[in-house]
Amino acid sequence: MANNEVSPAAIVAAKEQLDAHVREIIAWHFSEDTGSPFWLEWKQSAGFDPIAEVHSFADLVQKFPHFQDEWLRDEPNERWVPKPYTGRPFYVFETGGTTGMPKQRIGWEDQWRDYEEFGEALDDTYFPKGANWLMLGPTGPRRLRLTIEHLANVRGGSCYHVDLDPRWVKRLIAEGHYDMANKYKDHVVEQGATLLKNRNITCLFTTPKLLEALDEKVSVADAGIKGVFCGGTSMTPQMVRFLSEEVLDNRALFVPTYGNTLMGLACSRPLSPEDNWSITYHAPQPRAVLRVVNPNQTEQDVPYGEWGRVELTTLTKEFFMPRFLERDEAIRRTAYGRWAWDGVGDVRPFGAMEKKTIEGVY
Repeated sequence: MANNEVSPAAIVAAKEQLDAHVREIIAWHFSEDTGSPFWLEWKQSAGFDPIAEVHSFADLVQKFPHFQDEWLRDEPNERWVPKPYTGRPFYVFETGGTTGMPKQRIGWEDQWRDYEEFGEALDDTYFPKGANWLMLGPTGPRRLRLTIEHLANVRGGSCYHVDLDPRWVKRLIAEGHYDMANKYKDHVVEQGATLLKNRNITCLFTTPKLLEALDEKVSVADAGIKGVFCGGTSMTPQMVRFLSEEVLDNRALFVPTYGNTLMGLACSRPLSPEDNWSITYHAPQPRAVLRVVNPNQTEQDVPYGEWGRVELTTLTKEFFMPRFLERDEAIRRTAYGRWAWDGVGDVRPFGAMEKKTIEGVY
């Protein structure tokens, strides 16, 4: 068996682990002793008893409707608090949006676990223990502001930051103020370049567009960066090759991620020219599950190698979000290496071939 092939036994074991985790999380969120006001009230009108009828992830897919993102805008945050967390102050993290009320997710420790687990997979050669980081990405109410710093801290380093409000950039672009948007991007990137020139920084988190712009101000590899953790948008194979070979000159390791406030972080397979720089991500099961589904019949997975819409289920004691349809599409890929479950490949905005999506500094 090739090094990256996954045995049938490992796939079965991962499925059994996921099913057991589903039962635990369902029992937690729908028990009168531990559930949140939202889910306990939802259960009353659901027409079925989740604890009695959901014994596996397949049951969850068949029984639960899609999670509505409006709930995260309209519901008071206190409605999502599981009973054992009552009285504990929570973090409030926001996701997406340009104007109006943003989606919010509350949390206590999930964000730390997500990034600690991800950090365990980083290559110490390129992301050395004890090294300092620069976080050049969305700040304010987003998880990244705190979690990249936590990732640096648990690996023994400190973290430098630059302020960045992506909603302002999206608004400028939507209103056609491209010159102002570019000035704002330059303002952010100049601050990052100044930090790289004047501080001992070895690891970098940023977005693809900001990485390219940063390298125009200062050679990222020459500045001492060994590892670049990159996320925030879809990345085409052409973009990945350009950032790896041209921007980083193959001297710093480029590690893309697919993550958001609602999921955590999906790890990418190692990149290689042999795969034509195609990226495949694997969710952090069993805490979160990614499916690639038929957009018109979302209970069905698409066949391997075909495009479909990305569906996310998040399964932690702090947050239960069944079958949320992401605004992304991807190719369904098979298990690989240490990930004994499906992957999502070449992620891009849903309907990307038919419409234009505003991504701003992402």
